[in-house]
Order: sequence, then structure tokens, then C-alpha cells
Amino acid sequence: MLTVGLTGGIGAGKSEVSRLLVACGAVLIDADRIAREVVAPGTPGLAAVVEAFGEDVLAPDGSLDRPRLGSIVFADPDKLAALNAIVHPLVGARSRALETAAPDDAVVVHDVPLLTENGLAPLYDLVIVVDARPETQLDRLVRLRGMTEDDAHARMAAQATREKRREIADIVIDNDVPLPELEQRVREVWADLVSRASTRRAPGRRSGQE
Repeated sequence: MLTVGLTGGIGAGKSEVSRLLVACGAVLIDADRIAREVVAPGTPGLAAVVEAFGEDVLAPDGSLDRPRLGSIVFADPDKLAALNAIVHPLVGARSRALETAAPDDAVVVHDVPLLTENGLAPLYDLVIVVDARPETQLDRLVRLRGMTEDDAHARMAAQATREKRREIADIVIDNDVPLPELEQRVREVWADLVSRASTRRAPGRRSGQE
């Protein structure tokens, strides 16, 4: 098994890269999706979030009002840290269980938005960073996700810098390119991952950067 940490700044296009890797044959473990599952109605995770932030973060149907919670935590580092302290251990436990269930010869891609911020790079055999210019990120967040510029800037500022992400990258995928070029780059990366998986002898991160 080869374990890959996939990360990138908000709006960089990491989800598109993960979709392309799955199409190639990767086993995907999506931290964002798991983060939603562990705070679903009736879970201990949601109860802990409500205890920490109050019932105002609940939607009328009893589910978590994620935009409301996001507007609170991304404007206050202490509140963001408090939320992470609740959610991250739950996400980590579920991710480990899913990895254990994957086939022995799988390339397992962990899609982790805050991989850099939380110092998680050593957990994986290698790290892929999806990179885009801040101007590109801002445009995608406003134009495609409907955020205000202030919200988009706040969410970008709450994450690691572009330079910090690139520092922990073994492979960088540039997503300031048209989709056909991105697809070609992902195919090249996939061929590299398959080669690594087939020749790998022992666990542990490799050194070096591409």
C-alpha cells in the first residue's frame, strides 16, 4: 500500500485532482466528507460542537449550519482551534479505519485540506500539493462558490501560506492551467504513484521533491 496526502489551499482545485485520481484507480479517503459525517445529527461530534458554540450553529432541521459555523470560526483563530480540537480526532480515527480496510496493493489518497497546518505530512508516504495563485483561488471562491470577497479572504488567511504548503510537498500539481493540461499532469502523477507502490519495499516517507 502507498499512502498519499493530498492537500491545497481553498479554491486551488484539490477536489478536481482527487476526482481525477479516483478515475485513475486511487482509493480516496476524503477528510472533508468524514468531517461532515462525524458531526451529523445524533452524533457525539455534533453534541460537542453545540456545547462549544451554542445552538445558534444548528439549522432548523437540527443539522449543523456549516456556513454559520464557518463565519464564526474563520474570523477567530481561537474558535477555529476549538472546533478543530473537537473534529480532528474523530476524523483521524475514521480515516485510519478506512485505510486499514483498503486492499494491500492500493494507492490510498487522503484528501486533507489542513494537512500542512496540522503537521500531518509525516503520516503519509508522500505528499501532493495542488497549487494555484491566490488570485485564482479568490476568483473561484467568489465566482464558483458564491462567497463574498471578505469571506474568501478570511478563509484563505486562516490556512497555511502557499509557500508553507510547497515546503512539505513531494509532488506539486499546478492548477493554474486548462483542464486538459491538468488531466494530463494527473495521469503522469498517477503513473508515478503506481510505480512507487509496485517497487516500495518498506514504509516511510521518501525524501526529495518533484
